[in-house]
Amino acid sequence: MTETYDEPSLGRRIVALLIDWVIASLSAVALFGWAGVQFPPAGIRDQLIINGVFVLEVSILLGLVGFSIGKRVMGLRLINPDGRPIGIPRAVLRTVLLSFVIPAIIMTEDKRGLHDLAAGSKVVRA
Repeated sequence: MTETYDEPSLGRRIVALLIDWVIASLSAVALFGWAGVQFPPAGIRDQLIINGVFVLEVSILLGLVGFSIGKRVMGLRLINPDGRPIGIPRAVLRTVLLSFVIPAIIMTEDKRGLHDLAAGSKVVRA
């Protein structure tokens, strides 16, 4: 990254993720409630639908504006090396990898998970 940005705490990042997951869950129930989707998820089918909505919502927001609703609430944003949003294709890659959890747990010294390294992104304080 060319500029210096404040690194967000892990707690702030986790709260942002939880906010995004709850929003995706409620959105999935609103969109697919007719198909029996529930929150909290009643089974693997519900969880897969919620995860799909999560990937869609978060990828579009991160790719276009650089923050999801949870990141915005927590004062975070996602940037590429020149400080702009990463674009939708890289945001989809990042969010899908984040859904697998393990890439997000393995972090570098500057708190970039494997999902951020793969997408060429970094979470910073807004």
